[in-house]
Amino acid sequence: MYLGDRDKPEGVALLEINKKNIFIGRKMDETKVRVSVKCVPERLTLGITRILENMPGVADVRLAEREPGEKRSLLSWEQKNNCILPEDLRDFYLTTDGFTLTWSVKLDDECVPLGCMTINSVGRLQPLLQPTQFFSLPNAPSLADLDWEEGSAECGSENTPTPPHFDSRSRIFELDSCGGNGQVCLVYKNTTPGVVAQQNEIWFLDRSLSWHFLTATFSSYYRLMITHLGLPEWQYFFTPYGPSPQAKWSSLYQPLTFRSELSLTPSAGDVHVNKIDPTKAFKAKAKVPTPKKKPSAPSSQASNSKSPGSSGRPGTAKR
Repeated sequence: MYLGDRDKPEGVALLEINKKNIFIGRKMDETKVRVSVKCVPERLTLGITRILENMPGVADVRLAEREPGEKRSLLSWEQKNNCILPEDLRDFYLTTDGFTLTWSVKLDDECVPLGCMTINSVGRLQPLLQPTQFFSLPNAPSLADLDWEEGSAECGSENTPTPPHFDSRSRIFELDSCGGNGQVCLVYKNTTPGVVAQQNEIWFLDRSLSWHFLTATFSSYYRLMITHLGLPEWQYFFTPYGPSPQAKWSSLYQPLTFRSELSLTPSAGDVHVNKIDPTKAFKAKAKVPTPKKKPSAPSSQASNSKSPGSSGRPGTAKR
């Protein structure tokens, strides 16, 4: 039995010192991991959780924690769907396999769910157009029948991108079901069967099965979703008709953005609205100098036409 480190053999003392260093190193690594894990939700939400928690009337802010996705699952998805995931979406899935943030508001001492931000996981990133089932009717209508009006012509304009198709010309995958109010989709356009698709965009499919362009990249859409706080039907702000009247009241909880109604497509009832040009309405008017009145000279014609004592009738010359 040894009374101290000095009485221990040199090999035993070095072994114990190494064990202590390993233990201290593990403690430091665990602390770093805990700090990094705590920072991940803050980076994912861009600090929106703290903003929501400090807003009056907002309660029950919840962020579902998910494990990072695996590379093999991403490669399997790409091989199965013959598409290449965009780099920003790939990095997102390698950080967290999906995203869900919800928050509620207090109404009459009751929490009512209001905001919801969702990005489907890789496993739920399913095609919007499922293959025809074997037992379905041969003449049953499908979404591909909605493209019959366009035919082979493209209906896009210079300012508006060409909308996707429901047939083999596009590959569409659902990112968010929007609570049944539509679908946010990852869209690959101008695809060819058997060829790997790479170019993609983010589009919104409303309840009338009409397409509306949102962003060109996933990272832009993610910032857009965070900025709008996941309010109900916020995607309809990018449509000509906007959200429903029931959903407009929720914009009171959106202090981060401002969207003028004039930016939307004008309807037939907005023709009577007066349009004022501020540069003309508040422009100072230049003062016009008033001309000075000159004294009027006596008219010579008046003196010639009328002489004193004449009656106004033409007189005869006296000889």
